Amino acid sequence: MNRISYSLLLILATPLALLYFGWRALKSPDYRGRLGERFALGLPRVSGPLMIHCASMGETLAALPLIRKLQQQYPTTPLLVTTTTPTGSQQVKKHLGDSVFHCYLPMDHSLIMRRFLNKLKPKAIILMETELWPNLIHHSFCRHTPVILANARLSERSARGYGRFPKLVGPMLNRLTAVAAQNSNDGARLVKLGVSAARLIDCGSLKFDIPIDKPARQQAAELGQTLFGARPRWIAASTHPGEFEQVVASHQQLLRTHPELLLVLVPRHPEQFDHAADLCLQAGLTLQRRSQTTEVAADTQVLVGDTMGELMGLYGGCDIALVGGSLIERGGHNPLEPAAFGKPVLMGPHYFNFQEIGDQLQQHGALLTVANQGQLTETLRSLLNDRRQRQSMGEAALLFVSQNRGATERQLQVIRDAITAGTP
Repeated sequence: MNRISYSLLLILATPLALLYFGWRALKSPDYRGRLGERFALGLPRVSGPLMIHCASMGETLAALPLIRKLQQQYPTTPLLVTTTTPTGSQQVKKHLGDSVFHCYLPMDHSLIMRRFLNKLKPKAIILMETELWPNLIHHSFCRHTPVILANARLSERSARGYGRFPKLVGPMLNRLTAVAAQNSNDGARLVKLGVSAARLIDCGSLKFDIPIDKPARQQAAELGQTLFGARPRWIAASTHPGEFEQVVASHQQLLRTHPELLLVLVPRHPEQFDHAADLCLQAGLTLQRRSQTTEVAADTQVLVGDTMGELMGLYGGCDIALVGGSLIERGGHNPLEPAAFGKPVLMGPHYFNFQEIGDQLQQHGALLTVANQGQLTETLRSLLNDRRQRQSMGEAALLFVSQNRGATERQLQVIRDAITAGTP
């Protein structure tokens, strides 16, 4: 399949896309009212911005230090931050406010993307991680607009998927102006698929540069003390259906030996808040919701984290962290967030989206993997009974994160050079 075939398939799939957005709008108000942006309508009134595309919440949070550096580097150039999900949009508004322009990235139809680029005339486009859109990259290349892939990652699984479409993927990757890879393995996979080796630099991951200073750590500790008191607690964060059930079952078993234990259950998506709460109630667990409480009662067994933008503080306020998306085949979410707070990290076997980082955390003694719900229960019980091991894992996590900082400056240099040089 080449780009023309890809574009035709997108046209044929447009009715399904409309149905999808309509269905999501029924379940989540964040999808309502902005459908026009998906078709490059109602765009921000800005011309010639630096554009940064962050997709969802994780990419947006990781990109924040880089975006702030770009604001300092190019103070007279407007910044446009695009996302594809409401959770990403919410983070842009929360952390950047009116200091940037913002909209959803339109669908990658050829005509829609040309209208988008013609309207905004971006000075350069920075795509985060694996946000590779063939028509966006093609039409930007035709306009001589530099396109930089920042914080680039590509798992073996994703590489196999891209490899099935060499006539589409190869030309797309070869048109990138520069690639700032998270590590040499990701870089090698990208080069094999079509990225020019001369345009790729191993810079490390932006996720190591999580901006957690002493006041933020103190604030998280105070939040934990205020919310939870002195009782033991573990967090199951960024979890999905299929994981809720396993987490609840483990917590029920742990309560037999640790009756004061609190589970902080944080679903990945807001539309799952009610579902997660219902599962806890059906299991006979006493429940509170974070949106409705500032102090967890002594007899509460589960706190559902149903607020947005508070995950980092909850990580900092808990004793042990399970990072979700890994007990099911979703690829896992960012284990560096709890690691940056010095917390022992647990993940299921399916963390291929963070394979390199997860493996390194494991090698440094900061992360343990659990194969299933039964192993999750036993590992949690062991850690709850062994304060020294929790402390050792936490210290290893802090050391690992601190040793790998600096990616923001390195990636900023790649972007500066690409903007200066322009598209080859």
